[in-house]
Amino acid sequence: MQEAEIKFKQEKNKFIIKSIGYWKHSNLTKIIDKILQTSQNIKKIDILWDFKNVIEFDSAGIMLVIRAIYNFRKQGCSITIINLKDEHKRLLIFYRKNFSPRLEIEKNRDSIFYKIGKSTINYFKSFFEFISFVGENAHFMLYTLLHPLQFRFKATIKHIDTSGVKALPIIALTAFLIGVVIAYQASTQLAKFGANIFIVEMVSISVFRELAPLITAIVIAGRSASSYTAEIGTMKITEEIDAMRTMGFNPHLFLVLPRLFALFIAMPLLVFFADVIGLIGGMVVANFALDITYHEFINRMQSEVPIKHLLIGLIKAPFFGIIIALIGSFRGFQVTKSTDSIGKYTTISVVNAIFWVIACDAIFSVILTEIGI
Repeated sequence: MQEAEIKFKQEKNKFIIKSIGYWKHSNLTKIIDKILQTSQNIKKIDILWDFKNVIEFDSAGIMLVIRAIYNFRKQGCSITIINLKDEHKRLLIFYRKNFSPRLEIEKNRDSIFYKIGKSTINYFKSFFEFISFVGENAHFMLYTLLHPLQFRFKATIKHIDTSGVKALPIIALTAFLIGVVIAYQASTQLAKFGANIFIVEMVSISVFRELAPLITAIVIAGRSASSYTAEIGTMKITEEIDAMRTMGFNPHLFLVLPRLFALFIAMPLLVFFADVIGLIGGMVVANFALDITYHEFINRMQSEVPIKHLLIGLIKAPFFGIIIALIGSFRGFQVTKSTDSIGKYTTISVVNAIFWVIACDAIFSVILTEIGI
């Protein structure tokens, strides 16, 4: 009688298992440790389990499969079973009713309903994982405030330097160009009505209130969210995070909070810097296009532009920083053992960070407009 065999194969974003032979009680001794150990080590990956070459099952073989699937699901993996014979399928369904979560026995992976359903499930699963991630970091943030000696000041300063100070050149260039574009477009329209001086209010309010915070956050999302995801993801692949847990260090306390506090502190400073540079860009255009001197521009701004617009932009900045740091770190922890997943989750991280920054800015705009600020 042919022995029971099992083969494992790692592909790009998929882990393939092939079962072979007679999966009966007398044949399982050689593979039981192998399959259970594998089911405890593989984490957060799509698994395709092929039973095409299985000749016969008994209750022990079925229970071993159910136990392995239970372990895989516990590690955050999704399981797809294919090529299971009808009699084996009935046996599997019978035994799993009182033992295992619902199994996904795939018939048509190309079905659009399957793809929509899987995407929906993955979205909500990721959303609830993110909520849990935010809750964990809120807990450790409170812990850090109550135990200041646990706070990693050097790591935070380092991240302020890499995420903030080193971003100043690109932020300066971007903010200057935004100020130039807004002023130039406004000047051509205001000149038609002889309302040249109103360019001061237009540039100042738009830069202070919306453009400087938003553009700065988008630039930081592109730089920092991607780097956070790549750094943490690489540490996960090289098992540095597992080593930290083994030594009793919490990854949230050591990896996430320094990045979160760094952007929380740096973002308002970066936004203020962008405000100044954006105004300079507007002043240059106003001087050349409308003959408004720098002195006139500054005096008009001081007398006609309320400081609340500057404060609103600065108040938004820490929220943007928290969003970028949390999303970048969260996607880093989602990286799997394959190196391809770093590129995948880095891309997702940047897209998510930019989207939620814009969404947060829209929420701020609606609320502040409704309350008349």
